[in-house]
Amino acid sequence: MDGDAHLSALVPRGLREAHGPEEIRATFARWFGDTDDFTLVDTAVDEIGARLHLRWRARLRAARLGDGWFVVEQQAFADTTPDGRIARMSLLCSGYCPDGH
Repeated sequence: MDGDAHLSALVPRGLREAHGPEEIRATFARWFGDTDDFTLVDTAVDEIGARLHLRWRARLRAARLGDGWFVVEQQAFADTTPDGRIARMSLLCSGYCPDGH
């Protein structure tokens, strides 16, 4: 991630912003770092012009979410620097949904 990287994330609780690689890493760690079990169910990477489209769906368990399994999907659009580092990412999150499987 670029040193001036910026994340704008629309999550169920509202808009969240993070600046710089450390703050962005800490944001993802808050979302996924305390899981008891975690499986990526589906992923996709595509390009729309010069912009990256990233999508991932995970199935997970975490004590903070309650009993059982949950599914979460995030979609992101990222602008990169000439050397391929992410400079700006806009992300949309489904929130943690109880998994009916």
